[in-house]
Amino acid sequence: MKPSSILWSALVTVIALSVTASAQWLKYPTAGVPRLANGKPNLTAPAPRTPDGKPDFSGIWLTANTFCTNQDPEVLTCGPELPMGRDGINFGASLKGGLPYQPWQVPLVKERTANQAKDDPHVVCLPDTFLRAYSVPHLLKFVQTPGLLVMLNELNAAYRQVFLDGRPLPVDPTPSWQGYSSAKWEGETLVIDSNGFRDDLWIDWNGSMIMSDAKVQERIRRPDYGHLEIGVTVDDPKAYTRPWSVTLKQRIALNTELVDEVCLENEKSSKRMK
Repeated sequence: MKPSSILWSALVTVIALSVTASAQWLKYPTAGVPRLANGKPNLTAPAPRTPDGKPDFSGIWLTANTFCTNQDPEVLTCGPELPMGRDGINFGASLKGGLPYQPWQVPLVKERTANQAKDDPHVVCLPDTFLRAYSVPHLLKFVQTPGLLVMLNELNAAYRQVFLDGRPLPVDPTPSWQGYSSAKWEGETLVIDSNGFRDDLWIDWNGSMIMSDAKVQERIRRPDYGHLEIGVTVDDPKAYTRPWSVTLKQRIALNTELVDEVCLENEKSSKRMK
């Protein structure tokens, strides 16, 4: 079996286990779900709002930019299709001509794509930056308060803080896996600006990256109950010849909870992938 096939099998297993494992709260009903007359969740119902009237992004989310044909929020198993988001394989999948790599990055990405999992930080259990987390098949939990949006990634118990007070970004930050994020509201859209990343953070399976000088902006909307739309713009002159933008999508995951998923605990896959 090819290394990529092993990884896809592992990813499908992750999704299946998140539903079928016998553990607390994995099938506990999600409160406040709007429903249709037939009892199914009404995914196009109005998005919930916080007490101050802002869209509430709180909930458990899973990539919707996916090959998976099953989109039922109450059944998270994917079947034989790939649960990985298209952007998880290559972030330029939706861009005409692909990502605008700097010349030095072209052969490197080609080499990484050919070797696939050999050097992937995700495979060797290092943290995923939030850009990649939006497209890999692991649950993300958003917890929104008036001053802070916390994003919890079930993989390796990772977290990200987005401050909602519009504070200035740090001028000389210590390089970070998730960067530093400050946000403000523009109507129904939360605009998040981030900087302070580590060098060579992989954003997809093919090895595309962002570098320490990267500036990332997200524009997050919740157009209805069941979906998030995240417009992403990356401005990284070290790695790309020009800024580029994509739209990522998330879908609600119901009747489930985050599960301990620590990559290094009994991890054996990477030895077979090299």
